[in-house]
Amino acid sequence: METTNKNLKALLLANKTFPLLMALACAAIFAGTHLYIVYGTGAFNEIFVVQMLDEGLATGDYAAAAGFATGFLLARILEGPLVGILDIGGSLMTGVGIGIPAMLLAAGITAPLDNFGLSLLTGAGIGIALGLLIIAVRKAMPEGLSASGTDVMMGAGNKTGRFLGPLIIISAIQFSIPAGIGAFVGAAIAYSKDRPIAGGAILGAMLLAGVFAFM
Repeated sequence: METTNKNLKALLLANKTFPLLMALACAAIFAGTHLYIVYGTGAFNEIFVVQMLDEGLATGDYAAAAGFATGFLLARILEGPLVGILDIGGSLMTGVGIGIPAMLLAAGITAPLDNFGLSLLTGAGIGIALGLLIIAVRKAMPEGLSASGTDVMMGAGNKTGRFLGPLIIISAIQFSIPAGIGAFVGAAIAYSKDRPIAGGAILGAMLLAGVFAFM
């Protein structure tokens, strides 16, 4: 049993396994974006990032989504080999889920996002390519290279998330007055408890909007 566990651990940590794991993750994420575009639900992303894709779908201008999300993807590919941790939120959910689809749509390539099976295959191909690229970057890094300074990139997603709360409140107000009031009160309570205001705003909006929906 112990030998089996060691062999399994060695397999999971092998360089050849990483691109396959990336393929599985990227296939799911890319297909989730397909579901969102076709059915309006399924995107693996934060609200404000998906909103950028929505703006592109509505206006045909995908510059914001492609620029923001692809920038995250490139930063994480460089960061991952340095710190030994790949930020799935920035690299895959944002980069693969929004950035690459935005670039494809901007170029007029819609087939990978219109068909579920093709979206899975496209996502898997992207994952394998990214996995091989990350392994190549890691091997190219000189021995003993310090990872100091990467905290800026590592904290970028968390910093932008601080601005999500006010956006949720504004969106809730646009949806309905009760939802807006609930979001504001929920955010205020979360702030007073030193908790993320985004979560408080979402819970407050859902609670109060749900109460008024049954009145």
